[in-house]
Amino acid sequence: MTLPAETVRAIAAELADAHRDRAVVPRITARYPGATIEDSYAIQNVWRDRMLASGRRLVGRKIGLTSKAMQAATGITEPDYGVMFDDTVVGNGAVLPHGEYSNVRIEVELAFVLDRPLEGPHCSLFDVLRATEYVTPALEVLNSHIELEGRTIVDTIADNAAYGAMVVGGNPTPPHEVDLRWVSALLYRNETIEETGVAAGVLNHPGTGVAWLANKLHQHGDRLEAGEIVLAGSFTRPMWVSAGDSVLCDYGPMGTVTCRFD
Repeated sequence: MTLPAETVRAIAAELADAHRDRAVVPRITARYPGATIEDSYAIQNVWRDRMLASGRRLVGRKIGLTSKAMQAATGITEPDYGVMFDDTVVGNGAVLPHGEYSNVRIEVELAFVLDRPLEGPHCSLFDVLRATEYVTPALEVLNSHIELEGRTIVDTIADNAAYGAMVVGGNPTPPHEVDLRWVSALLYRNETIEETGVAAGVLNHPGTGVAWLANKLHQHGDRLEAGEIVLAGSFTRPMWVSAGDSVLCDYGPMGTVTCRFD
């Protein structure tokens, strides 16, 4: 880690204020060019602890930038992760307040719900499948508080991997009942199809992303717990949404997820 502890705390406070005010702040890497990935996770952890101290409850993690589609869209070439709180998970058909988010986009993902802990450093895809109670379709709402132009993975991680909310829907399915690599999705905005994708676009199997996360968390002295939800990463490019837009994603046999932005 290269940033002093007081700088880490100051940036975390700045991001907390940006979240509260729905604001966008200048890139961390523009102001601190030597900042590292470990610095950015330190910032995220301080921000997370502030949120927990305010009464929010951690219910899961999100993985980002696991597919070539997302890496090409952002110019960032390695995965990252963030945390999800109880007040950010909403059900199918939810109406979301567009004005509460910044740089609002939608991603198409599968959510893994665990019924036992997962821990690195040698977590495998098979460990993930054994530990998963069910997999269900989900939409992730991106909420970026750091300017997008020129951002790096350091900026994204510090901003809680740009996580805003998760819409859960479809048909929860045990992982042994479906070939998760071949789960496909059709993403619509205002009844017009915008994106399509197949879940194998996430590291050849979306469960591989969950294994990556368990191993990465081990490096930070953490693990995935039973009951946690893990968003495994988008297998389409992010889709911009505006106030008034309706969104529907059709996952075929696994059902649909819908939401609307007021």
